[in-house]
Amino acid sequence: QVQLVESGGGSVQAGGSLRLSCAASGYTNIRYCMGWFRQAPGKGREGVAVIYTAGGGTYVADSVKGRFTTSQDNAKKTLYLQMNSLKPEDTAMYYCAADLCSLVRAVPAPSDFRYWGQGTQVSVSS
Repeated sequence: QVQLVESGGGSVQAGGSLRLSCAASGYTNIRYCMGWFRQAPGKGREGVAVIYTAGGGTYVADSVKGRFTTSQDNAKKTLYLQMNSLKPEDTAMYYCAADLCSLVRAVPAPSDFRYWGQGTQVSVSS
């Protein structure tokens, strides 16, 4: 069973930075893709960034492009989300997700992923 555990959330002022981590366990299939979604109060869950393994590139949402970067340490099975120049509108619960890359679309949707972490809160004050 795939398990995902996020860490690194917190409260920062606008313009600050945070780095989220997602430790994965329970799978050895390198064809798994991993990514980040977020959900603000009263809103739907939206894709932030996804890494398509085996040279498939990276998806980054327009709303965070140029500010957020995702990376992966395959040896540690850990996914990272470096968030710079944070804005109040980035405030949300951030979730890590994983599934077979063959199930993940070019513009990823929450329904593309079966495995989710518990989430970590990011709060940005103005």
